[in-house]
Amino acid sequence: MAYGHRRALEGVSLTVAPGEIVTLLGANGSGKSTTLRAISGLVRPRAGTLRYDGRDLARMPADAIVAAGIGHVPEGRDIFGEFSVLENLQVGAHTVPAREVEARLQAAYALFPVLRERRRQRAGTLSGGEQQMLAIARALMTRPRLLLLDEPSLGLAPRLVREIFRVIRRINAEGVAVLLVEQNARAALALAARGYVLETGRVVAAGRSADLAVDPRIRAAYLGLDRPLAADAVGPDHRER
Repeated sequence: MAYGHRRALEGVSLTVAPGEIVTLLGANGSGKSTTLRAISGLVRPRAGTLRYDGRDLARMPADAIVAAGIGHVPEGRDIFGEFSVLENLQVGAHTVPAREVEARLQAAYALFPVLRERRRQRAGTLSGGEQQMLAIARALMTRPRLLLLDEPSLGLAPRLVREIFRVIRRINAEGVAVLLVEQNARAALALAARGYVLETGRVVAAGRSADLAVDPRIRAAYLGLDRPLAADAVGPDHRER
């Protein structure tokens, strides 16, 4: 994967199993967002394959990738600020048969009740947390089996971060696999079963989240810690208090 003459990703190989949460860690510019954008078809790899359900996503247009079962919540949310909450959700349902849209809307409102209350409100006037909820709900309108989340906690207060992570767990409990890019490495490793670490477009470490959380290199570079995390603070079964 390259932008002009600059290679953004090189030799990246990763897997996400059905129903699994996997996190991508790395510094800014390491290639995390580019990886998600390549999977969802927003950028095209110059070489390699992206296998999903036996198909090569690298040869599919973005709308076909959505229809195949992949949702993407980009960094910065990318909601339509001049549209209402309801209109944003309807845009997210553009590949959904008309007879199913209302049921999808009700499912979104059940997951995020505040969106029902704000459904007539202009999306650009929502709080940052509400906009993140809307971005996730919009991606879920197609009922994806794999959800790509890029920095879902960015700019949010701790209380809202905890709420977003609870929602991610709930989505995953319903069978949706998640590939998560998250600046809060400790929270990401607590949520995910496995993780990969990217540096300058390459995978430099991979493994179980619990193992990465006690790896001295990962701890020094991304966790800001110099002693092992407590046993109840790592692993996919962690629950924030």
